[in-house]
Amino acid sequence: MPVLHSPPPVTHTGCVGCAGTCDGGDEMKVYGDQDADISYISKKVVAILGYGNQGRAQALNLRDSGVSVVVGNIEDSYAQTARSDGFEVYSPAEAAQRGDILALLVPDEVQAEVYATSIAPHIRPRQVLDFAAGYNIHFGLIRPPADVDVIMVAPRMIGVNVRRAFETGGGVPAFVDVWQNASGQGMEIALAFAKGIGATRAGVLPVSFRDEVEIDLFTEQALWPAIVNALVTSYELLVEKGYAPEAVLMELWGTGEAAEIMTEMARTGLFRQMTYHSRTSQYGTLTNFDRVIPGGLKANFETALERIRSGKFAEEFAEEKHRDYPVYQELRKKALAHSLNEVEDKVRNFLDMAFKAGTHQKAAAHS
Repeated sequence: MPVLHSPPPVTHTGCVGCAGTCDGGDEMKVYGDQDADISYISKKVVAILGYGNQGRAQALNLRDSGVSVVVGNIEDSYAQTARSDGFEVYSPAEAAQRGDILALLVPDEVQAEVYATSIAPHIRPRQVLDFAAGYNIHFGLIRPPADVDVIMVAPRMIGVNVRRAFETGGGVPAFVDVWQNASGQGMEIALAFAKGIGATRAGVLPVSFRDEVEIDLFTEQALWPAIVNALVTSYELLVEKGYAPEAVLMELWGTGEAAEIMTEMARTGLFRQMTYHSRTSQYGTLTNFDRVIPGGLKANFETALERIRSGKFAEEFAEEKHRDYPVYQELRKKALAHSLNEVEDKVRNFLDMAFKAGTHQKAAAHS
């Protein structure tokens, strides 16, 4: 079982007027294409360790940006995909020896093991370790030697969107940080890497390893549980009161309207997007904002955040992994046994048929 260490001191890189000690409240610089010079990595070999969600997208984008890329992966379907995409594929250990920049893009829960078995025995001075999340560095599960750069380039969207945006001439935003700057060029290398995957086209923010992981875990352990709980509770209450399950599910999330609202929040603003809703909707939301959960939500969120910041969650998750995820398996089984899953299937089939019927009618009208 991995041993957890105390998180390293907080660092900030790039805040305007910040010498590395601010609390993140100062105005933050946003880096664009003009701030990044890809020549810092164009003559280096990037080893993508893990050809999954982020790995494939970043490998393809870097190659299209003129960077030499090799892939390190165990022999599985991901390795086959990498070969089909035209990459040289090696074991993680051999790729780590071939690369100058090692992008560790396997899942958080296996990174420490991959590092210990495939990277640590071969790591050499002046190599660069790149992470797409701050988890293993911040919580001390990976402790690199002092003579390598340790950077983070963390896209804020899933890999398929990283690739799709790049192919259409855009990019997705990312966080960057330098945890260890052995070469003195850590930020230049991080920005060059961000440019190679297209992130500087959208904007890159200097955010510390600590802040990245704590904000990310907070959304997963406070915000999304609250949202999912609210949806399930609403569904159960309305069905108990006699409303048709299919109608309830469609109204709550089945049609995708909620996703459209979230997208509009990102585009227009959390409160500004309300102007696209009826006056009845706006009044109902604003007048009940504090009535539905009067004060208790913030206290619960503060408890969740403290559990993350103290390292208690990381300790719990390490123990859960060591025991082969018994709690996760039981909760997952319980969630998939909920009756709403069957209703979702019915609604999805209904909507699929309606969509196909509409498509056929439209095609007939134009024939």
